[in-house]
Amino acid sequence: MKQIPNRLAVVLIAALACTVTHARDAHPTEVYLSASQVNTVLAMLPPPSAPGSAEDQADRATTDRAFAQRSSADFDAAEQEEKFDAFAFASVVGPGFQADKLPHVAALFKEAEHETKEAVDTSKNHWRRVRPCPPASACAMNPEHASKKSFGYPSGHSSRATVDAILLTQLFPQDGDALMQHARDIGWRRVVKGVHTLQDIYAGRMFGQALASAMLTSPAMQHDLAAAAAELRAAGLTGDAHSTP
Repeated sequence: MKQIPNRLAVVLIAALACTVTHARDAHPTEVYLSASQVNTVLAMLPPPSAPGSAEDQADRATTDRAFAQRSSADFDAAEQEEKFDAFAFASVVGPGFQADKLPHVAALFKEAEHETKEAVDTSKNHWRRVRPCPPASACAMNPEHASKKSFGYPSGHSSRATVDAILLTQLFPQDGDALMQHARDIGWRRVVKGVHTLQDIYAGRMFGQALASAMLTSPAMQHDLAAAAAELRAAGLTGDAHSTP
């Protein structure tokens, strides 16, 4: 895929700056990302394949095959993950990892996921990539409902799962590999469900990695990670928790 030409990148950053700054003004709580950081991440994402190109068609054909060959277990998991948050990773870190028992952890991830969604929605609405629609999928059976869905690039599930996994690794470093694999699985199951392509979920991984890296430079994030780590230690859920540098 081609990189954004310099002139287009400048125009894109200027346009996105207005959108993100407005969103920040409407969301006055202490945030982890500045508008300039978000704009930098938005501009680094390469464009998806041109609609109707051979590459685009091949990408969508992969989703068609994955949907047609889906296992009931993967499809059921995808259905359950339609709405998820960081506590969906309890299968990796342990059953005691529950939002109602960990208010500091819950608050941290609620803010991180909110900021991730804002950035994803801005990017989706810029690229406006139409989602795939495999034969016999929910999209094909109910096109009117499908038309109300958000655009596909980058995948929001893949982006948020990647952010969650990277931040959770700060708290559960011993589980880092398993956390990242769980995030990849969440993204892949969006392909199995027929609602995203491989390009969409790979873009989500790239987007999520960049967003999480930027978040970790935030003093507010470091403060909240320290509070979350202390809460986890008190709950006996980790013996190798994050410490503020």
